[in-house]
Amino acid sequence: MSYIDGNLLGGERVVFRTRLHWKLLVGPLLFAAVTVLAIPLLVSQGIWHNLVLIAPGAGLLAVLVAIIRRQSSDFAVTNKRVMMKVGVFSTRSVEILLSKIEAIAVHQSLLGRMLDYGDIVVTGTGGTEEAFSSIQAPMQLRRAVQSVTDGQSEAVKA
Repeated sequence: MSYIDGNLLGGERVVFRTRLHWKLLVGPLLFAAVTVLAIPLLVSQGIWHNLVLIAPGAGLLAVLVAIIRRQSSDFAVTNKRVMMKVGVFSTRSVEILLSKIEAIAVHQSLLGRMLDYGDIVVTGTGGTEEAFSSIQAPMQLRRAVQSVTDGQSEAVKA
């Protein structure tokens, strides 16, 4: 069970969910591919030492760590709050009631806009800021917060 699902309140439902972007896998995958592909070249050249296996092992370990990091991240907008959690052994979680959110800033580079990732900064009442990097679909997260907040304010007015 994910962090979000395990911490929902009574009557609370998830409106939008995302995680860290897959771009964090690119570097470790490239490193692992290059080091693994170098093995046949070294064998064919007659240059071989068992220590050569350290680099591919490190590359595969880096891929595993990146996969675990991505899978353990959880970002959600519910009908009551915004919930964010990253980490496995050392976790960081933030839960902010929708009524306490003053602003959500989204920072995207050109590549981030093309691949749909970016950084978000959620500003709560009192000026507290919570920043998270490399979020997948940050604009949709912001729109979800705005749509749920608008729905609640219309319900209060009625």
